Amino acid sequence: MNETPRPYNIVPVAVTTVAITVTFTILSMVLGGFAAPVSDPASGAVSLPIVIHLVTVVPALVLGPVILWRRKGDRLHRLLGRIWVGLMLATAVASAFIRTPGAGLAGTGFSLIHIFTVWTLITVPIAIRAVRAGDVDVHRNMMTGLYVGLCIAGAFTLLPGRLLGNLVFG
Repeated sequence: MNETPRPYNIVPVAVTTVAITVTFTILSMVLGGFAAPVSDPASGAVSLPIVIHLVTVVPALVLGPVILWRRKGDRLHRLLGRIWVGLMLATAVASAFIRTPGAGLAGTGFSLIHIFTVWTLITVPIAIRAVRAGDVDVHRNMMTGLYVGLCIAGAFTLLPGRLLGNLVFG
């Protein structure tokens, strides 16, 4: 039996995501950010948000293709998907605290790569609601796009002059 997917309202998800994003932005700004003053590639010191970010993003990068390429819809897919979503959300939250005060977009300390933080916080709940409503195509497209975005954002962090790029390539 093929039922028509139930329509879902994304307004509550969007409002919640914006509220969370604004809260993390304010907290990060009040606390002064953590990337530049604490994380010095020359000294080898790395701040807690960066450690959390790396500890969650690396397994998400590895687990993503496993989930995308294996059989869909079974218990293992749902379990691995929940783990991946948890990793992605932890990565996004940690990245909200990785900024360089006085630099970035309009002196906020946030760079263009932080757009992916907001995109993750918006996409994950919408993709989950979509699959729960029976719209597997929307879920698949959003999760695939999120993984591709993760890879692109990761590539940008390796650019010369960025903290991770300097740590990896010297």
